[in-house]
Amino acid sequence: MGVATGGGRVDVFISYAGPDRPWASWAAQQLERAGMSVELTPWDWSAGDNFVLRMNDALGRANRVLALYSTAYFARDRFTTDEWTAVLAEPPDEHGGRRLVPVRVEKVTPPPILRVVTYRDVFGLPEQRARQVLLEAVAGRTRPSGDVRFPGGDPVTASVGGVRVPGSLPPVWNVRRRNPAFTGRGRELAGLRERLCSGERALVQALHGIGGVGKTELAVEYTHLFGNEYDLVWWIDAEVPELIGEQLTALAAAAGWTEIGDAAVITADVVLRRLQRESGWLLIYDNAETVNAIAALIPDGGGHVVITSRSQQTGGVAAAPISVDLLDRETASRLVRELAPALPEADAGRLAAAVGDLPLALGQAAGLVAETGMSVDEYLDELSANPAELLGEGPTGRYPQSLAAVVTASMRHLSGQDEAAGQVMRLVAVLAPEPVPLSWLTGTADGTLPRPLATVAASTTARRRMLGRIAAFGLARVDTDNLQVHRLTQAVITPTTTSLEIEHADRLLVAAAPGDESDPDQWPMWAALLPHLLARATVTASAALRMTAGRALFYLLLRGEHRTAQALATDWHQRWQQTVGPDDRAVLVAASQLANSLNSLGEHEQARRLHEDTLAGRRRVQGDDHPDTLHAANNLANSLNSLGEHEQARRLREDIAKRRETNG
Repeated sequence: MGVATGGGRVDVFISYAGPDRPWASWAAQQLERAGMSVELTPWDWSAGDNFVLRMNDALGRANRVLALYSTAYFARDRFTTDEWTAVLAEPPDEHGGRRLVPVRVEKVTPPPILRVVTYRDVFGLPEQRARQVLLEAVAGRTRPSGDVRFPGGDPVTASVGGVRVPGSLPPVWNVRRRNPAFTGRGRELAGLRERLCSGERALVQALHGIGGVGKTELAVEYTHLFGNEYDLVWWIDAEVPELIGEQLTALAAAAGWTEIGDAAVITADVVLRRLQRESGWLLIYDNAETVNAIAALIPDGGGHVVITSRSQQTGGVAAAPISVDLLDRETASRLVRELAPALPEADAGRLAAAVGDLPLALGQAAGLVAETGMSVDEYLDELSANPAELLGEGPTGRYPQSLAAVVTASMRHLSGQDEAAGQVMRLVAVLAPEPVPLSWLTGTADGTLPRPLATVAASTTARRRMLGRIAAFGLARVDTDNLQVHRLTQAVITPTTTSLEIEHADRLLVAAAPGDESDPDQWPMWAALLPHLLARATVTASAALRMTAGRALFYLLLRGEHRTAQALATDWHQRWQQTVGPDDRAVLVAASQLANSLNSLGEHEQARRLHEDTLAGRRRVQGDDHPDTLHAANNLANSLNSLGEHEQARRLREDIAKRRETNG
């Protein structure tokens, strides 16, 4: 029905705080469906309107003012204070009733002056019940106007259509839990929502800011605030574009777009085409190096895309990015006190100033103080007395000093309490900033892990206690299955990792490699290993790890990711050739897989030359009759067939058969 035109009466004006916009939109839709006219700021007011005059007019012509109670609603600096105080000041009608209709959308205690006005709760209820409570609060109890819902349905997920009750999650969802200490960012959240819903090029929106400023947390908060307005929300780690395809295929499996057993062979292109035909979805591409780097993996269609990146460049793919800046001092201090409640307000402000109001650094600093009982004076003294030691020796100059100081101090305290925990952090610091499966720490052969870590990892209780200490210091995110360290934390810790610990990190990756690249059931394990191979393959001194990386190329080819395999094989082949020479086994494996990828992409002549070089290398190193040499010969025969040189391919295969027969 909408708002009354021409300045006439309206049944309900909705008074709400910015963070509660999802509740306001849901309530407005339910009231309109019940036949009431509703005035809602984002629906009915235009940019450039005089806010105070519009609010005065709306309050004057509304028969009821629906107030959505929340912590944010009662903040003194919000216009909501003017709205509810103006209505509350009116005398009751002849029946003792008031125009103010309070409904709580979260657990909050109203100010004393409002406690005489009875409120209802709509949070924490199934949607149908929440809708009933809302309508009763506004219009009183009535008979149902439509069909009564079948009682055998799902009371939690059932919806009357359109916007679901805020707080409910869409059926396809993989976003982690929201940060309970999330503070501020109301303007950025509102701006992001408005841009995404404004049409034109705003369907793809970027969040830009320096590392650790809170882009990811802002995106997580957005998904939880507005997740009820989507049918599908999927989180994608976009730092390494080559790994996005795996995450898109995981989306297809979660959405039920694949038959049982087919999930392993569906490609990213299939998923992107499916999304182009769908609507009501939200994809978050987190930590992209640039928007251009992932442009080919962003779908068109009737959904929304949010990209977080340190780069401001959008390349015309996304609208002008929303800048995510440092927190203001008041908000930063409030965040510190959320994480370290025992700190006095003045000390929270001093700690916020010491770490430069950067959210990641704030979280780590407050976590250190809360965990260790260190006073703020002690923290500041350590920062002042040992700046070079705290900063470390690595290339961390682009990061705030305070972040390096917090990480180094945390590592000192952690290692002092638990030597094995310190070893874990130094090992994973040289890997990728992606999840490290905790299963890698168990069942390893002697020599894979250093001691005492090997001893601790062998005991479930001791291992979990060690991981709990790591999480308590804020150095890593630990859940049931994975441990993940932020890239900024890694940058500070890496210079302290010893050469022996680096060797153990490489051994850990070799031990984690699945046994069979061709088994689709093992492909998820290869997908978890791949980002760490990318981080180590070109810098490792381990021949075993280079061979493991070569096996990963074969996995990618079998997975159908030919271009990804080509790019990696080209890079690894060139780098390894420079460091260990052209006849190294891993160099020959990389050359062979590069040739196979080129053949799959139709570059048959280039593939042939590489196969010929590989075969020559195999013969030099392993002899004419070695199984690897015969396999290389068979690859060349396949390439010759692709070029139409069937007679030469036939003769080569006959020679292969004779040699295999002769050698049993």
